[in-house]
Amino acid sequence: MRWMRGVSVIAVAMLALAACGDNGDNGEAGTDDVEPAAESDVTVAVVTAYYSSDATKQVVDEFADIGEARGWTVDVNDSAGDFDRLNSAMQDAVTRGVDAIVIGMGDPGQMARGLSAASDADIPVFAIDAAPAEGIVTNVTSDNADLGQQSAQWLIDEIGDGGRIIMFTHDPHPGVNARAEAAAALFDDAGIEIVQRIHVEVPGPVDDARSSMQDYLTANPGDDAVDGVWAGWDEPALGASQAIESAGRDGFTVVGVDGQDFAIAEIEGGGPFGATVKQDWDRIATEMADIVAAYLDGTEPDSEQIEIPGELLTR
Repeated sequence: MRWMRGVSVIAVAMLALAACGDNGDNGEAGTDDVEPAAESDVTVAVVTAYYSSDATKQVVDEFADIGEARGWTVDVNDSAGDFDRLNSAMQDAVTRGVDAIVIGMGDPGQMARGLSAASDADIPVFAIDAAPAEGIVTNVTSDNADLGQQSAQWLIDEIGDGGRIIMFTHDPHPGVNARAEAAAALFDDAGIEIVQRIHVEVPGPVDDARSSMQDYLTANPGDDAVDGVWAGWDEPALGASQAIESAGRDGFTVVGVDGQDFAIAEIEGGGPFGATVKQDWDRIATEMADIVAAYLDGTEPDSEQIEIPGELLTR
């Protein structure tokens, strides 16, 4: 799916200091001078495999809105989980001669073809919630290890040491993988048994997690099957909660990550979904836009990754 959003063209603002601003726990990032781009029409291509995900859509749309307010033309291309299509979209952006490419989440290791094409054409590539990699100027993301630790510690406090849990993960996403590994380390320290670690398919994470949780509940009819569910983001947490409620099962506590509106509504509703760690998508999108603008204006950040803290939200 491709759509274009654009407004009247204005000159790119002088934002050489923008990329040196508040970078969360990393402190201030220094800069190195690079050759300034000529002030002209700016087109930024955003490519993502996860636009169907609520969090991805939110941060991509916010970045697009910020870019358009600056007079950029922002193209968004969703490959719906297909990384071959994503690479092709990057190559197409290179052929069109865009000024910059922004990756909206995903594993850069699956984007080698697109990154190589951009590098050969001297088109800078940036990433939101991906990972540092060769060919990517900067990755702006949350402190994913901290997201995992905050969510895991809340669940540990709720169920107590020695409990049993299920983890819903998606290892191809570097951020989710980092959260899961940090959470698993805390669970191990607390003597929490990870009964199953279930991969969630994308697109369709709510349905997939619901189905997996239903299968587990059917196979484990006792009330002591597990004490809690840790999900690497809010959509599988929602799916698991729906399955628990549909089965009429008690004693399950669910935690997610992202802080999306639907998750907050579920938490406030008093069901098994008890907490989430909110990612600051506004700040991430703004930071990314500032870095792109500064780079196109001649200033390159010397930090390959900028991490923004998250906030635990509970009932």
